[in-house]
Amino acid sequence: MDRLLLLLPTTTYRTEAFIDAARALGVDLVCASEKPNVFEAEAPEHLVTLDFTDPEGAAASVANFHKARPIQAVVGVDDTTAVVAAAIAERLGLEANPVAAASAARNKLEMRRRLHAAHVPAPRFRTISLEGDIDRAARDAEFPCVLKPLTLSASRGVIRADDPAQFVAAVRRIRALLARPDVSVAGDAARMLLAEEFVPGREVALEGLLMEGRLHTLALFDKPDPLDGPFFEETIYVTPSRLPADVQARIATVTAQACAALDLTQGPVHAELRVDERGPWVIEVAARSIGGLCSRTLRFGTGMTLEELILRHALRWPIASLQRERRPAGVMMIPIPRAGRLRAVHGQAQAEAVPGIDEVAVTAHLTQELVPLPEGWQYLGFIFARAESADAVERALRTAHAQLSFEIE
Repeated sequence: MDRLLLLLPTTTYRTEAFIDAARALGVDLVCASEKPNVFEAEAPEHLVTLDFTDPEGAAASVANFHKARPIQAVVGVDDTTAVVAAAIAERLGLEANPVAAASAARNKLEMRRRLHAAHVPAPRFRTISLEGDIDRAARDAEFPCVLKPLTLSASRGVIRADDPAQFVAAVRRIRALLARPDVSVAGDAARMLLAEEFVPGREVALEGLLMEGRLHTLALFDKPDPLDGPFFEETIYVTPSRLPADVQARIATVTAQACAALDLTQGPVHAELRVDERGPWVIEVAARSIGGLCSRTLRFGTGMTLEELILRHALRWPIASLQRERRPAGVMMIPIPRAGRLRAVHGQAQAEAVPGIDEVAVTAHLTQELVPLPEGWQYLGFIFARAESADAVERALRTAHAQLSFEIE
């Protein structure tokens, strides 16, 4: 029986989906987290603890484990584990992205450098030192611009500035965020920010799978809500895209060029792009699959989940079809309207009764302290819909969301 190592941070939404997929495939599953599991002593052959901030150390630990219980595949489920997974795969001689490629996709500055060197359409950028003269940097900046940390994900710490005063305020706010105890950054990521040209236009997300360097588009999502700032909280994703076929083809081509520029060759890819009258612009390429619970919108072939598809590829097992089901689908990530403690949720039954709605999953728990963007990274929950058209999916999601109300103290 093939043995699979899953890297599962304690903060990820993806644990259940990947474990269910591994069980459905019948593999011998080993789960690794950055914190010890209470059952680790009773099941050392299935539960291990790894330091995800030390890829080489984690790879050495897994190599020792591998001597007694050989591992055939390793999968990191999110941004925090992509580099570790690459390091482990390299140490074990498994096919995977090069460590340098996974690191480049994780670091927004290195990503920008590689994209520009390869002439991939991407925003102009410059670095801002957190230890330098912020007022002078603000005077020299081009507006509007977007300030962002180098390594955080889920739009955390991403702020638009339209003038020098907003620029200075944004830098100070991001600097305070990076100093928070729940944020772990080091090196350049702790000393500098990225200031990017703001690219107007529609935003889309491409979900893909790289196989031997070739990008296969699994789904292209429209993001119908404008993402113009000052913060960039994502809400609705709908697939298939309603953009013209030639624009969709260009998006896929530019994404493939970006993957090549980063030297990504294997596994899932989640890319964010803006589209204006000049064409697609790469905002980000991540060497992992779509975040949160959003993968529930995707089914392939005769019902395969995205997680099963990813694991089959990692294990080098056959994949019957990469074709997404034909029925349009979508998800709404329920935004946190304000900071405070969640006291009650109302209207969930009414939201679930809206035609086209599959599920309303409230993932925030009662009494949880809620932190909105740009400091936070979580959502109140997720709404899932399927319908006969993308327009109907979007309407269902908006109607369902309107039924919900949250008491936040």
